[in-house]
Amino acid sequence: MRIMKRSLIAYFGKNLGIVVGLVIIWRGIWHILDWVDVAVFSGNGLWTAIGGIIVGFAILYFPDKDLKELEKL
Repeated sequence: MRIMKRSLIAYFGKNLGIVVGLVIIWRGIWHILDWVDVAVFSGNGLWTAIGGIIVGFAILYFPDKDLKELEKL
């Protein structure tokens, strides 16, 4: 029972660390994109939003030449 409890705590601790790491990376990317909006496009987020959509579709499409990942939405 004790071993199972420790492994359960270790499991959740490891996954929590992964989630926190991903959120921190995403936060950094978000701030960089906000800076690009202000520095390059004078605060107009329309162009970076359109560019982000295009880049996002490309990232999802090119590895396996389909957009099946969008079916999950």
